[in-house]
Amino acid sequence: MADEQQFIENGLQRSQIDEFFADELSRAGYGGMDIAKTPMGTQIVLKAEKPGMVIGKGGKNIRKITTELEDRFDMEDPQIDVQEVDEPDLNAQIVADRLANALERGWYFRKAGHTTIDRMMEAGALGAEIVLSGKVTGARSRVEKFNRGYIKHNGEPAQSVVDEGQGVAVMKLGTIGVTVKVIGPDATLPDDFEITETDEAPEVEQVETGEGVEELLADVEEEEIPEAPEHEEPEIPEEDPTEVIDEEVVEEVVEAAEDEEPVEPASEEDVESAEPVEDEALEEEVEEEAADLVSEMEEAEEEAEPAEDDEETEE
Repeated sequence: MADEQQFIENGLQRSQIDEFFADELSRAGYGGMDIAKTPMGTQIVLKAEKPGMVIGKGGKNIRKITTELEDRFDMEDPQIDVQEVDEPDLNAQIVADRLANALERGWYFRKAGHTTIDRMMEAGALGAEIVLSGKVTGARSRVEKFNRGYIKHNGEPAQSVVDEGQGVAVMKLGTIGVTVKVIGPDATLPDDFEITETDEAPEVEQVETGEGVEELLADVEEEEIPEAPEHEEPEIPEEDPTEVIDEEVVEEVVEAAEDEEPVEPASEEDVESAEPVEDEALEEEVEEEAADLVSEMEEAEEEAEPAEDDEETEE
């Protein structure tokens, strides 16, 4: 037989056994089961709200269940262990059966849903969800959901952390499916984190008030100060012979510069005295012209005087 087909048959057998226990132990508060195969046989752990009803008077009921398992499911030497559920309100299967019974007794679905989920949260659940699907109030089927707290719907935590249970309520209009999911208070979610108290911080050495700045500097000087590395002088690259300037060309340029007479720049005094020299030359010319005019006028006057004297003598 192929491995895939073996997995399918094992799952089918497990679901059939679960349904068998749910029918036989409904009055005892059936809360689920765990099956494990061992070398001695098959180990079955039953969870029930009332273990006494599962065992029966003198073990009569448990022997009956063991015989049916061997005949119906071909199980070799099944060993059944019954455990009591500590908190029934945190067991999804027990809660689903209770809610289904309440609906069959005539409870209004909304009141039954809110009451049940509130009891689950008061018991310490981190989150819970109830889903009612079917003909809840009329001829048309629908789905009603009741949510509280935090619930996971997919991924690995939805299989390992979330407890799921299912029940069926048989009503006049039809059946109503009841699905209950709950996360217990002890569940560890992947997104949980804790803040741990760290160790005490080391004490910081405080400087005494009596010490001054000079004393602190003296303490620093006493400590060994590492010597600084010696400074290495940079290497001067050798001159490239191709870059040496021809000495003859330089000498010719220097000789040509020496032959030319140097032109001294005019000083400020020369600049200031230049303008007055031109003004004096103009004044001398003007004076000479004026003197010439004066001398000409005097000569003209002298010539005029003898002529007047001659006229007087003639008279």
